[in-house]
Amino acid sequence: MNDASDLPAINYLEQLGIPFRIFVHQGAVHSLEQAAEERGQQPDQVVRSLLFRLSEAEFVLVLVAGPEQIPWKTLRRQFGQRRLTLASADEVLSQTGYRIGAVSPFGLSSPIPIYIESNLLKLSEISTGSGRPGTAIMLRSTDLPAALPEAQIISLFV
Repeated sequence: MNDASDLPAINYLEQLGIPFRIFVHQGAVHSLEQAAEERGQQPDQVVRSLLFRLSEAEFVLVLVAGPEQIPWKTLRRQFGQRRLTLASADEVLSQTGYRIGAVSPFGLSSPIPIYIESNLLKLSEISTGSGRPGTAIMLRSTDLPAALPEAQIISLFV
């Protein structure tokens, strides 16, 4: 296993005493399905951390199950927005400290409101980005609210 002790996400979880394990893929990951299979998970256990821009300087991070399609109308209503967009790669890096494909909800470089889609909490185990491509953080879904105490739980898929 590659040393991941230098990753802000790992340090964050260790400081909170949240149990987790690291999974390192042996090669490049080309799809959500591949990532899930190699981790011994179903695709809905792979968490996507999606950064949305609400305005020029306002962003939110939404955690959803991997294969779920974003219900844009529901999301706009949730945030009281007529328009919202996915953040650009540069915005993701500047706001979270992570690159697209490795975004973790833990150890963000700046405070961003986080929203957890409620279906994630129905799963036994989930995996998230770690901040390093090809490396995932695996944890019990029941530990997610404790790891992200400021996060709000929302239902986007009714």
